[in-house]
Amino acid sequence: MYDITFKFEQKGLEPITLHNIEAGQSILEVALKNDIELHHNCGGVCACSTCHLYVEQGDTLIEELSDKEEDFIDRAINPRLNSRLGCQCVLVADGGSITVTLPDQTQFLGE
Repeated sequence: MYDITFKFEQKGLEPITLHNIEAGQSILEVALKNDIELHHNCGGVCACSTCHLYVEQGDTLIEELSDKEEDFIDRAINPRLNSRLGCQCVLVADGGSITVTLPDQTQFLGE
């Protein structure tokens, strides 16, 4: 089981920590199931960059970065070394603690 903390760059949003999250789900799926807004224009199939996020802790607890994902991250707004796509961050079977930061999504309103 996982504990996942969602932090937000958008002002006025406090961090949210979810407990007892099962493996096999993507961080995008976990966010949506828990009413945490994370854009996903392509429906979570690694065909855009709108579910872009930053993995602050626990990067070894999610599936590795693929070449396809890396190509889309390059198109994201303000990519960093710890950038990932939420749809591709599938929780592996080990369990542990993960912390992610969601970029200010108001910057995507024009897309």
